[in-house]
Amino acid sequence: MKTKFVSFSFIVLLILVLAACANQAAPATGGAPSGNKTSESTAEKPKEPPIAGQTKTITYLDKQYTVTVPSGKIVITGALEAMEDALVLGVEPIGAITVGGKFPDLFKPITGSSQSIGEKTQPNMETILKLKPDVILGTTKFQPEVVEKLAKIAPTIQVSHIATNWEANLRLMGELTGKQAEAEKVLKQYKDDVEAAKKQLGEKWKGKKVVTVRIRNGALNIYPADVFFNPTIYGELGMDVPDEVKAAKAQQTISLEQFSAMNPDAIFLQFSEDENKDHLKSLEELQNNPIWGSINAVKNNKVFVNVVDPLAQGGTSWSKIHFLKAAVQKLSE
Repeated sequence: MKTKFVSFSFIVLLILVLAACANQAAPATGGAPSGNKTSESTAEKPKEPPIAGQTKTITYLDKQYTVTVPSGKIVITGALEAMEDALVLGVEPIGAITVGGKFPDLFKPITGSSQSIGEKTQPNMETILKLKPDVILGTTKFQPEVVEKLAKIAPTIQVSHIATNWEANLRLMGELTGKQAEAEKVLKQYKDDVEAAKKQLGEKWKGKKVVTVRIRNGALNIYPADVFFNPTIYGELGMDVPDEVKAAKAQQTISLEQFSAMNPDAIFLQFSEDENKDHLKSLEELQNNPIWGSINAVKNNKVFVNVVDPLAQGGTSWSKIHFLKAAVQKLSE
């Protein structure tokens, strides 16, 4: 009897020991896995998706717009100003402007995967609709009925074509794409470059006439002091404003005889074949005209043709940055 009791006790003890070992080996429900399991779990954890755009109300030139930011689906139509801002900030629009049926070389860095949405003044509504953009950047030159059609597709912002709004335009592109810091860096660098340029030029051109002109449809055109490249020449570099420029209210065609009477000391001349399709030889004819040859700037080799891409709008971010650099170089020679 005693032997049976000892055997039974031994069996019970053995069962308890085995049960205890089993409990230690099994992880607690909901507890953290052991070391190797943790490493495997971390390695297999999928990457977090990028932050999606959120609806936000932004302010641009005292108007409010509700848009998705940051936006990866921007369509630019009519506003070459916005195209320049996109170029400066490295923004690739899903839809962009073509000129003569193709993307200009100037914008190739940002249009590799873009679709054409029509020419500058002829947006293709059907194509824009298919692209399903988050936001459409149009131009203040669009007629109300065009803006109304665009607004039915997606939130539409009319980008200013006024040169003095170039900083607001660049900041808009920065805010829409999450590149505010880059935009501010560009603006600061430009201001620093202007100050350096003024010191470099000093008084060299004081009392002399520096003029920017553009040939369009075979004719010479001058601009007010706050239009085209003039804000850089007169407002930032401090050149004297000729009376003829002061009198101009908008783009103004000027005869060669009138321009000769101005007798500029330096001329920045822009000529694009796209703007002179019926007058492709107008620049050559101008340069061979004896009246042109009588102008001081011509006689002294101070005529600078297309110092920047002829498609550059002038009072826009890319234009200003590159024109400032080129102008200072030419005026320092």
